[in-house]
Amino acid sequence: MATTGADILPMHAQSTINKLPLVRRLEAVGFRAWPASSVQYDGSWQIRLTAGHPSKRLNSVVPLDPSDHRDLEIRLAKAQRKFEAYGRPMVVRETPLASPKLIDLLREHGWTCFDETIVMTANLVDLELPDMLDHLPSHDVGRFVDASLVVDQADPALKPALAEVVSGIKPPSGLFVIEDAEAGPLATTLCVQDNDLAGVMSVAVSPQHRRKGLGVEILTSALRWARMRSAKTAWLQVSADNAPALALYVRFGFREAYRYCYWQPPRAA
Repeated sequence: MATTGADILPMHAQSTINKLPLVRRLEAVGFRAWPASSVQYDGSWQIRLTAGHPSKRLNSVVPLDPSDHRDLEIRLAKAQRKFEAYGRPMVVRETPLASPKLIDLLREHGWTCFDETIVMTANLVDLELPDMLDHLPSHDVGRFVDASLVVDQADPALKPALAEVVSGIKPPSGLFVIEDAEAGPLATTLCVQDNDLAGVMSVAVSPQHRRKGLGVEILTSALRWARMRSAKTAWLQVSADNAPALALYVRFGFREAYRYCYWQPPRAA
């Protein structure tokens, strides 16, 4: 099923919609579902750093109060030094909680916006899930990490860092893997239940096994597991330009809650 304009709003339109309480709650559970190794605060800015993993969600400045716009240039310079100490490029993550004055400053200084992402939610209580093979979650972090790296075709050197991130998740989590005896891992997903919210952190299918229903199968298993544990709302994050994933999630009843993007400084000449 294709997405429509009613399903996904342009980022600028969200400024007119009062969704800040929902955004704050989803940001909070998102931080717990994908924990950075170092979290520091400068006012309402959360500075997330993880030396071993390059994920932008684990290495970014995340402003959390639209009214916090004091000493912007001084604070950006301080944050830059922290990122340099970790050997990470500095990025600022813009959600509806970011101060408009901060975003204006970044734009004026030549920063560029990239990687727009849609945060979506679905009502699990009334959701009709497909009747198909159910996969039980694993608690073997090593097995899940190995499978994820294979399915994502990621650098095997990331295994220790990814294992540290997954092991650091405090809320109950289900590690889902679909694999074949000959072909190996085919699909993976991670579902984190935080009270009545369940976060689907990724739905990954091996490139050579896509369009075979594996995404539907593993997402169904994760959502069924979350609902059995009394979660009432599911949430996930997806790249705004990932049309196949968006179509899959809309089929499952997911609708846009808000968007975020990243800002990076201009490269030195």
